[in-house]
Amino acid sequence: MQHNPMDTTSTDTICAISTPHGTGGIAVVRVSGPQATAIVARRWHGADIAAMRSHTAHLGTVTDSNGSPLDQVVLTLFRAPHSYTGEDVIELSCHGSMWIQRQLVLSLIDAGCRAATGGEFTQRAFANGRLDLSQAEAVADLIAAQSRAAHRVAINQMRGAFSRQLSQLRGQLLQFVSLIELELDFSEEDVTFADRSRLLGLAQSIQGVIGRLTASYSSGNVIKNGLPVAIVGQTNAGKSTLLNLLLHDDRALVSDIQGTTRDVIEDTVDIGGTLFRFIDTAGIRQAHDAIEKMGIERTFQKLDQAQVVLWVIDGTQPASQLEEFSRQIVPHTAGKTLIAVVNKADLGPSAQVQEALARLLPEGARQVSISARDGINTDALTRMLTQAAALPDVADDNAVIVTNARHYEALTRAGAALGRAIDGLNQGLSGDLVSQDIRECMHYLGEITGEITTDDVLGEIFSHFCIGK
Repeated sequence: MQHNPMDTTSTDTICAISTPHGTGGIAVVRVSGPQATAIVARRWHGADIAAMRSHTAHLGTVTDSNGSPLDQVVLTLFRAPHSYTGEDVIELSCHGSMWIQRQLVLSLIDAGCRAATGGEFTQRAFANGRLDLSQAEAVADLIAAQSRAAHRVAINQMRGAFSRQLSQLRGQLLQFVSLIELELDFSEEDVTFADRSRLLGLAQSIQGVIGRLTASYSSGNVIKNGLPVAIVGQTNAGKSTLLNLLLHDDRALVSDIQGTTRDVIEDTVDIGGTLFRFIDTAGIRQAHDAIEKMGIERTFQKLDQAQVVLWVIDGTQPASQLEEFSRQIVPHTAGKTLIAVVNKADLGPSAQVQEALARLLPEGARQVSISARDGINTDALTRMLTQAAALPDVADDNAVIVTNARHYEALTRAGAALGRAIDGLNQGLSGDLVSQDIRECMHYLGEITGEITTDDVLGEIFSHFCIGK
């Protein structure tokens, strides 16, 4: 269905705790809706809310349902339409006791509020035209950001950089299709309004922009979810020690007993502003029981899913053992970044190991000698990891990188529709056929921003938001 972002059927007033669950110094309870000021006034003792100016803060007391003082709070008022939701919004900053938070929400519900559902504040912001759909999704991405790069991309999208680019593309396409359809209206008079060569050039230019946005998703997915890095190697090579070093935490159990790590261990860490998702795997060797065999099978599964592979090698082992192991590892690294990490440098890795690796590693693979136990030369390894990420510069406020799978799918379909229109122009097809493909392209671009959407799509998007946002 066609969605008008200015339409809203919200007649009730909602409330929710907007700060994270748990005890803290302060907590914020948010209220939004047409009766926000009237409902809060029933529980407020302080300055007259009706006389307050928007975007001002006031100290007062709130009461429970029985009229007993509950807490001293700071009330911040945002009057419609100049608020996050576009409605009257009040935020009550109370002390962070869980009991106070719960009682304050119950008191507001008793006074006429309804408990908000997950993402309902942001959904109202979308419905009231304060945000388009891609900006609303960026709010969730900003909350979930775990690295500088993810934060920057989410901020840019929330500020409308992506939306502005899509709006520009839809405007150009609308001009395109309008000229073609104008010709159809005057087809009997043999009037030409659209220069086919100019239209073709415009379509190809737009296709280039859509192609660049679509291609950015591979980097965007890494920025948002972390670059998957599989740590593989033989038992006791130092994989778990390396994982703990990279995470700056004793995440994995370290032991001299072979086969200590029997299952996959995953965790993320920010290195130089980029999120890495490290996957410590079971050591590859001849399995002696069913559980160990399953662990080794999962190792190869994670190896196939990774974009970077850290092959951890015991530098003190005989070089002759490397050849057999390389036959197991290297075939699984095609199209990936392979870094051979020669561990136990403090014990003096043999020159034979270095020579063997030079012969066994595929072209483009890198190697580095470290001591995971003592932290020797690990800076060189982290530099290699950062280079392997090869992420685009996100410092530009206008930089647009696609991080959302829904956006990627819509852009892919928009690009396919525009490709058909270009083929039609090249083949001299009638304007009505070309126009149909152009409008289909506009449809998919409109799905990203919410100009065209369905209740099912909205429900799916906002269901992933936390309550209070």
